[in-house]
Amino acid sequence: MEQPKISVEASERGGEIRLGGKLGDRSLAMQVLTLAFWPLLEQILAFFVGTTDVLIAGRMAVGEERVAILDAMALGGYVGWFIYIFQGAVATGVMALVSRAVGAKEFNLANMALGQGVWLGAAAGMVAYLILKVGTVPFIQWMGITQAAAIHAESYIHMLSWSAPVAGSMFAVNAALRGSGDTKTPFLAMVVVNLVNMGMSVLFVFGPTPFGSMGVQGIALGTVVGWIAGLLTVVGMLALKKTESLRWTRQALCFHGETMLRIWRIGVPQAVEIAGMWMIHSYGLRVISSLNNEGALGAHFIAVRLESMSYLPGFAIAAAAAALTGQYLGAGSREMAVRAVRFSWMLAVGIMFFMGLCFLIGRSWLIGMMAPGSAVHADLAAPLLMVCAFAQPFFATCIILKTTMRGAGATRMVMSRAFGSMLFFRVGLLWLLTRFDMVSLTGVWIVLSFDLVVQALVFTRLHFRGEWLKAKV
Repeated sequence: MEQPKISVEASERGGEIRLGGKLGDRSLAMQVLTLAFWPLLEQILAFFVGTTDVLIAGRMAVGEERVAILDAMALGGYVGWFIYIFQGAVATGVMALVSRAVGAKEFNLANMALGQGVWLGAAAGMVAYLILKVGTVPFIQWMGITQAAAIHAESYIHMLSWSAPVAGSMFAVNAALRGSGDTKTPFLAMVVVNLVNMGMSVLFVFGPTPFGSMGVQGIALGTVVGWIAGLLTVVGMLALKKTESLRWTRQALCFHGETMLRIWRIGVPQAVEIAGMWMIHSYGLRVISSLNNEGALGAHFIAVRLESMSYLPGFAIAAAAAALTGQYLGAGSREMAVRAVRFSWMLAVGIMFFMGLCFLIGRSWLIGMMAPGSAVHADLAAPLLMVCAFAQPFFATCIILKTTMRGAGATRMVMSRAFGSMLFFRVGLLWLLTRFDMVSLTGVWIVLSFDLVVQALVFTRLHFRGEWLKAKV
């Protein structure tokens, strides 16, 4: 299935601005579905890769050692989110700038955003790497996990941190391609990342000498090797592509302060927002790790991994909606941008609501697949999936509306509105419940779900007010 490229033609039919290329003859619904197709496959593959990591970790040991390993992987996966905060901010800036530039047929600007984004992404990754080198041990100590889990977590995080600069550059290239309307090439590059990741992780953990028996560090090393292979792949594929809208040029790869500043101006609010979210979430994670329930952190990790079966398709749809939003705004059609968002919103709510029902029905089987024979994790994680099922429509609303607002360049608006609800529920309310010893693992998830409900209502109101359509990039 060849991915059509997006450009904007000056002609209109019935007063409606049309996209050029193959998408121009398709309905809005088909435009969204076409652009979401490859990201959806990418997200599905990412789910299987993440699941593979859990399956490996859950089969490395039994009993208390397995509990320690899964707790360590939960903490390591959370720190992995931190690694990609700054790179993701750069990617958001690149995508917003490229999508607007392609929509306005300013292809030199699109190429410049690509070239400058590669260097900014690598620099952002180096910042993340240095922070982790200094802060990993204090962070693990603050979390208060067991000594056995702490040893595994430190080993995993220190190895994983090497992936940060490479992933930063790849994030920027993928974001530029998606902003130009090409979601197939990033998918193929991520196929390489994920397949190499899975293969190398299995080799480094279960393989023969001298490759195997590396423990959780082997899982992280497989991730590092996967990112390197993926970056080489996407750079090469883009070099071989013959497109007008996006390509490598010598001029674009030379330092250009103005373009870097434009990317950073869009990305910084998201970096602040996501970094703030990370710190807020870290408090919730500390509350979970301090619970008296053995294996609570691992059960939380399993439930989050299973929940990703619903929100990963949501993010794929959001990526398509964000690309269409930016390009329609670049072409001067706010009406079509809004229509693209609303169709994507309804689609994501429908899919994630259905997945929530699946969580209710199949929760026992799903948990047993992740941690076979572990009654501790089964008892703790099952109620979490029930809470998760209720929250899915609200989660879908947050994903679509926040992502499309960022794609339009309204990152400051998203940042300022998101913090209030998170601080109230994920810090204030959790602290109060902890102070009076009224918190449980299921209770933490209920609090998190209330936060999603409030955020969904806030961003719904912002969407209909329409101020996000006026953002400048």
